[in-house]
Amino acid sequence: MELRRRVTRGRLTFDVHDSGSGPAVLLLHGFPQDATSWRHVVPRLHDAGLRTIVPDQRGYSPGARPGPRGAYRLEFLAADALAVLDAAGVERAHVVGHDWGGGVAWALGWMHPERVASLTVVSTPHPGAMTWSLLRSDQALRSVYMGVFQLPWLPERVLHERLTDALVSTGLPAATAQHYQERMREPGAARGALNWYRAVPLSRAAPRPVTVPTTFLWGREDPFLGAVAAERTRHHVRADYEFLPVPGGHWLPELAPDVVADAVVRRAGAGAQGSPG
Repeated sequence: MELRRRVTRGRLTFDVHDSGSGPAVLLLHGFPQDATSWRHVVPRLHDAGLRTIVPDQRGYSPGARPGPRGAYRLEFLAADALAVLDAAGVERAHVVGHDWGGGVAWALGWMHPERVASLTVVSTPHPGAMTWSLLRSDQALRSVYMGVFQLPWLPERVLHERLTDALVSTGLPAATAQHYQERMREPGAARGALNWYRAVPLSRAAPRPVTVPTTFLWGREDPFLGAVAAERTRHHVRADYEFLPVPGGHWLPELAPDVVADAVVRRAGAGAQGSPG
């Protein structure tokens, strides 16, 4: 049975999908997605005896779209995730993140390891590996859109008018791309989503190595995140580490849900079936 809850943190209210029973898995979506990006992964996790907690994050939940870019610093995004766990009564969770959700997952791993049973990060290299790769590979060219997103008003217009075509061109099915397009047309949604990028220069959360068991899943054909940063990520994990380069592009939760779910289940433990919540 799925429980749809609203989690309040200060003046912000987050929409959260909470379902299943057993060890808790927190699933964090990326840009420009929402909780539905995990819709094919969640049933597979339930079949393995896991509970899933899936929020629409800051900028994506209609009740959590602050205007200033400074409100989207990484430390605030990580605190949002902790508030979701607190509201669900979960002390430690298996944390799974894709794209920007992966960035939050990494931050939870180094900022709050006591709350993280394991990490499964999809597509997004550790931030330290990303920085290292910018001068040693084509990663700066792959990331040029992040600079464009710093511009005022123009990126919002693009998200309103051309997002569907852009997402389809990178591999997402048209119906899925159209859904994300419509979400970005909601009041404040495009600005909120873009503010994740605009807040990067303001963040005070300096990347550190993580010390929790970690799986990093990366699509070999990912147009945004290259092999150099992906391979370098192992240097930023000081715990059991598994690197899984797989066929496919960036949108692995939607297009390779079996692969993603299998990686999460391995991390959560083979004994998850029948475990208490």
